Amino acid sequence: MHVVILAEFAATSGGAEKVALESAHGLAERGLTVTYLQAVEGPVDPLLDHPRIQRRCLGLPDIWSRNALAAAVSGVWHMTAAERLEAALAETAPFDCIHVHQWTRSLSPSVFPVLSAAGVPVFLTLHDYFLACPNGVYYRFDRGEPCALRPMSAACLAAPCDSKSRAHKLVRVARTAALRQALRGRRLDVVHVCDASRARMGDMLGGYALAHHRVDNPVRAVPGPAAAPERGDAVAYVGRLTREKGADLVAEAAAAAGLPALFIGTGPLEAELAARPGVEMLGWQSPEAVQGILRRRARALAAPSRWFETGPLTVYEALAAGIPVVASERSGAAEKVRHGETGFVLPPEAEALTQAFRALRDDGRVAALGRAAHARFREAPMSLDAHARAVHDLYVQVLRQASCAAHHAGTEKFRTV
Repeated sequence: MHVVILAEFAATSGGAEKVALESAHGLAERGLTVTYLQAVEGPVDPLLDHPRIQRRCLGLPDIWSRNALAAAVSGVWHMTAAERLEAALAETAPFDCIHVHQWTRSLSPSVFPVLSAAGVPVFLTLHDYFLACPNGVYYRFDRGEPCALRPMSAACLAAPCDSKSRAHKLVRVARTAALRQALRGRRLDVVHVCDASRARMGDMLGGYALAHHRVDNPVRAVPGPAAAPERGDAVAYVGRLTREKGADLVAEAAAAAGLPALFIGTGPLEAELAARPGVEMLGWQSPEAVQGILRRRARALAAPSRWFETGPLTVYEALAAGIPVVASERSGAAEKVRHGETGFVLPPEAEALTQAFRALRDDGRVAALGRAAHARFREAPMSLDAHARAVHDLYVQVLRQASCAAHHAGTEKFRTV
């Protein structure tokens, strides 16, 4: 089987890219031929250095690195992206299916008619809510709370919910309208990474010709013994330092509970957090370095997202290492945390987090949570091999269905002649 994976970057700068890279490598390890189409020129992860992976670059710019007018036009409909993708697919053919992981930073809705015209199943992993929601996270940045409006309704169009500006919201609304038109009548196989986002998105995606599937993100567990979180000295936070991800809540609750807060990452709250007492800032770190730091320092990982986060990999990686997790009940990753057994699932509020962090001061409790987390993960591992097997099985299933449908259509046509 030959699969084309389309992503905007070939190096890890966020969860979606990491999943695309890991998935490409895992599928190649299973014997599939993989062509990795990288939209934006830039660094290339060593995971793509595999004899069964071929990489092509479309040489596109990051849309939002251009001037405002050019970014707005390209963001809504990027003709160059469509033309270059069409040429790359022609050079790559034949292939059996296409799997898209990203499209909003350099590609735009213009690529979907090209993908559909390739004549093979097209899969799209939903790492976010851009297929339905203009700002992509179904969150009211103006109010600091999850959105309750129907995407693209009159109330949605009027809401000043974008993280940047009303003008930016207008561009994103236009892009969503263009996306709806581009996908009209075209089948798309969407892959949900958690049960919560599948349930939530199902109500938002009326009008599309979608088939829904569910596959866990891959987790690269570090080999060796489980961590000993009871020896850690801090509550850790890993990721972009923003309010919607609850970074400020971690600092506030940790201070109230009498525990240090360790932040790994960068973002707009960096200066504010650094000024708080009991906070240690480590900045951006490589995935390997993050794992080492968590094993040495973390009594627990905190992920108190205010928005409906889909499947943050840091939560799964912590559980795999035997580190307890304090997760927001709004996060899709919370479905992997057993409240009171492998961590805590709570509303993203400072008081609730403070109570959980106080419980983490008990070495015996932390040790028990860590052991249970490690054991639970080993019982149902979200390993790269398990992910690649599930994705491969999905491809086979959909290809068989497409073949049967084509055969049936051909038979019916023959009968009418």
